[in-house]
Amino acid sequence: MMLDYLSHFNFNSDPFSKELLDADLWLPPSKQALRDELLDAVHAHQHVLLSGEPGAGKTCLVRTMRQALEPETFRLTYCHNVTVGRRDFYRQICASLGLPRTYHSAGDVFLAVSGCVQDLAKEHLFPVFLIDESHLLHQDILDHLHILSNFDWDSKALLSLILVGLPELEERLRLRRNRSLYSRIHCRLTIGALTPEDTFDYITMRLRRAGCDRDLFCSDALSMIHEAAAGSLRDIDRIATGSLRAAARKKKKTVERDVVTRVCQNEGGPRP
Repeated sequence: MMLDYLSHFNFNSDPFSKELLDADLWLPPSKQALRDELLDAVHAHQHVLLSGEPGAGKTCLVRTMRQALEPETFRLTYCHNVTVGRRDFYRQICASLGLPRTYHSAGDVFLAVSGCVQDLAKEHLFPVFLIDESHLLHQDILDHLHILSNFDWDSKALLSLILVGLPELEERLRLRRNRSLYSRIHCRLTIGALTPEDTFDYITMRLRRAGCDRDLFCSDALSMIHEAAAGSLRDIDRIATGSLRAAARKKKKTVERDVVTRVCQNEGGPRP
């Protein structure tokens, strides 16, 4: 069976599964300040740019933000299918807000979203539009987003936009064509790679939650994982899982550097 390593190490669940509840997410100390800045920006009704490399923890960061936002005050909508035109983009937001999908023109859909934002303000609810993979947004959407946040002659902050994407997102926003939108983004955050200590703590935490109460990875194996993953949580999960499987096949009770090295080499990763 594919998951024989779970019984070999007496895990009660897959330690590096992506299927985690928001309450079970973990942020390293080096990222907790970013979460606080993100929350402060939303409470201040500001727009936010959050950029970082793949696997750096952007989604984890915004999920911990979601958990911390008071539902009686904030209405968070999430949009991740951004490779569509402007009309379909606003239709997604309509669906997230519970509005009908029967609007035909881009103008009608925009007016529906704009009207809903103003209605929520009357109910003392503040909408937060979180747009994931924003580096993939079509230019016509970037051309229009600043208009979405313009209420009462741009004198009222009735919503926050959170644009999440790869580092090239900021490069796009810096272009002269996008200066109207970029100038409105007061909070610009970059999430960096994990430190070695973050990686060690992360792996230990995931193992503990799977029922492992001992140091399963040797210290040099942990160092190798950090080096190979370049601080990416997604790559840490993959390499650690591959190493556990490889160790289980060899009937080993600990994961040593040579096992991690072979896993990385088989993936075409860096050699020690």
